Amino acid sequence: MTEGKKRMFAKTFYAVHPDMMEGASNGDLRERHLVSGLFQTGEIVLTYSHGERFIIGGVVPDAKSIALPVQSEPESAAGHPLLERREMSAVNIGEGPATVTVDGQSFELARFEALYIPMGSRDVTFAGAGSRIYLLSVLAHAAFPLRKITLSDNEPMQRGSPEESNDRTIHQLILPHTCDSASLCLGLTRLHPGSVWNTMPPHVHERRSEIYLYCDLDDHDRVFHFMGRPDDLRHIVMENEEAVISPPWSVHMGAGTSNYVFIWAMAGENQDYNDMNVLDVCQLQ
Repeated sequence: MTEGKKRMFAKTFYAVHPDMMEGASNGDLRERHLVSGLFQTGEIVLTYSHGERFIIGGVVPDAKSIALPVQSEPESAAGHPLLERREMSAVNIGEGPATVTVDGQSFELARFEALYIPMGSRDVTFAGAGSRIYLLSVLAHAAFPLRKITLSDNEPMQRGSPEESNDRTIHQLILPHTCDSASLCLGLTRLHPGSVWNTMPPHVHERRSEIYLYCDLDDHDRVFHFMGRPDDLRHIVMENEEAVISPPWSVHMGAGTSNYVFIWAMAGENQDYNDMNVLDVCQLQ
């Protein structure tokens, strides 16, 4: 790579063994699992995780259209379309509408609407002042239909209660019964006012990695994201529009200083939403 040229991936995250949690400082946890700085005005920012080969990214088109780049790293992949063997989702988390164009077909995405982009797509561009587009991509074995998904396309799931501070609505956006994909699963959960706990009771799913993006938080609010083995929990303090990588062996749950929205994405051996080891809170240490 030419010296001084901007790298394709702002950061690469490597797979982590659970034993590495022992003795890890808070700074170590943030370095290994926290994905920040995704949304930069006028830029596309991509990061790469070896967990399920996720690409996690953000686009803030502002006043100009921004194209998904061709691959530039590693050297053996240079010049190939990024989605040559990948599928991708694009979710608009901004206040303004986003326009995503895939090989000549354009789709307008309102806030929290998603677009499933199939393997083999070559020319993908993002536009829309006021939009903030969250990207997730994983490996694929087949190309499924290009499709826009809205929050009203499927019956939402109601979980939790105000009394337990976890009253929430779950929208399943990309799952086999809602939108076909090779391995990507995606959804959005909205916590109602007065509720702060997500994913209660907590769980682990050994066959899939999961990414959370926390959003709709005010500048002064934070989410305490818990992770680690159930009998040895740790936490990362997270701000608005930050994502966290949860390995398959790790609990993933969070509590905020106010209600919020989080976008969850999974990939791995299966697409069974209910394939999880649900834990009693009393099991946690």
